[in-house]
Amino acid sequence: MPRQIPYIIANEGCERFSFYGMRNILTPFLISTLLLFVAESERAGEAKHVFHTFMMGVYFFPLLGGWLADRYFGKYNTIFWFSLIYCAGHACLAIFEHSVEGFYFGLFLIAFGSGGIKPLVASFVGDQFDQTNKSKAKVVFDAFYWIINFGSFFASLLMPLFLRDYGPSVAFGIPGILMFIATMVLWSGKKQYVHVPPAPSDPHSFLRVVRTALMKQNFPGQGRPGLAVAGFGAAVAVASLAMTPSWGFVIAACTALVLLLACVGIGASMQLERARGVHPDIAVDGVRAVLRILIVFGLVTPFWSLFDQKASTWIVQANAMSTEVNLLGWSFEVIPAQMQALNPLLVMILIPFNNLVLFPLLTKMGLLPTALRRMTAGIAFSALAWIVVGNLQVQLDSGDAVSIAWQILPYALLTLGEVLVSATGLEFAYSQAPASMKGVIMALWYLAVTVGNLWVLIVNAGVKNEAVIAHIESSGVGVMAFQMYFFAGFALLAAAIFGLYAKRYKMVDHYRG
Repeated sequence: MPRQIPYIIANEGCERFSFYGMRNILTPFLISTLLLFVAESERAGEAKHVFHTFMMGVYFFPLLGGWLADRYFGKYNTIFWFSLIYCAGHACLAIFEHSVEGFYFGLFLIAFGSGGIKPLVASFVGDQFDQTNKSKAKVVFDAFYWIINFGSFFASLLMPLFLRDYGPSVAFGIPGILMFIATMVLWSGKKQYVHVPPAPSDPHSFLRVVRTALMKQNFPGQGRPGLAVAGFGAAVAVASLAMTPSWGFVIAACTALVLLLACVGIGASMQLERARGVHPDIAVDGVRAVLRILIVFGLVTPFWSLFDQKASTWIVQANAMSTEVNLLGWSFEVIPAQMQALNPLLVMILIPFNNLVLFPLLTKMGLLPTALRRMTAGIAFSALAWIVVGNLQVQLDSGDAVSIAWQILPYALLTLGEVLVSATGLEFAYSQAPASMKGVIMALWYLAVTVGNLWVLIVNAGVKNEAVIAHIESSGVGVMAFQMYFFAGFALLAAAIFGLYAKRYKMVDHYRG
């Protein structure tokens, strides 16, 4: 095992405490303090809008961080300098607890800093391995994901208490201190890391191969349908950016980027064989591999639209539940935001259970739990979780008293889905990415989270339409419960399509030689 791994693992544990400590009290803080100028009936909806817009930014900026690391500064330098921006964002949250502009600027800095390092730490872990010890990489990726949830568990448990008892300055200040510690831990291991240098300018790079495929005509007058598809995507992306005044920059920019990537990718795949001869076969085959990876990422986006709502929609639901829990004769109160501590706690239990018990058992039964099979099952489990919370919401809407303890079941189902999708996806993304694109591919993996949050905002905007609300009410189900069932169906459909595509996907191995 590489000796430098503990530095990266410790850095990640502290950084994740800082992020989840801030994130998991964001919705309650917005509702109870910062958004008091919003009408009470609209406050929860506005808090969800701010939360998911912030999360879109967090998973949008990895594109910038991945590109800078792969082309200019390398992974370590990019992680270190973005971490300092991240620390400044935490300071703003602690200082500007009563200033909307100052607080939102802090959220922007955290999204920018966190997003800048997010695609790089996991791929930086992968860089510490080569073909001689890559068998240990899976153990470290699991340990990496375990420490993320170790930090998240204590943050989710403690920060709601600090927010309630000591106020926003302390509750947002403590995560900032942990982020500074994370940065110093990373810096202290600088001389021991394997530093893979940025890739030099390549005449056969991904973008140049794509450009050749779109532009080349094998004979005069030959049609270029792929270029037409890419051009359509560019036009629609410009139209999306033009909606910035009404949508906001983050939503408009993310929508534009997703549309552009999708259309350029489809167009390039239609004409990719035209690039052969101009570029070597290995470069063309690498582009085709990346385009196939992007399809996998795209099919995972519905999972993220369900997962991230546990910190918004599920907290709003928990606020309407009975918060007194009786366990083995012991009665205690639970702060709704503390329920999120169940997620990392269950992750820390499920990762070793899956690796030591479940996966070996399935293998003995002849059901090999490949990466894509695990991800398919994970999306399906997330859908089951939302069917359960939908049923709980129906009970609440009918006036029944529902204990917050009933949320344990959907948290368990969603967490099982997360372990199967997210932990597996980190390893999958790194192993499938060509060496020169690991940072960017990891960034595109995180972009799937942005798209998932974009789905949430689109659905939330849709249910504000009077005609849509009337249709929902005619079904006999409340708006919130209807949304929950809608997201469950969305994920089940995605799981079915993902499973069909997984059967055709051919795995590759892109660890260092």
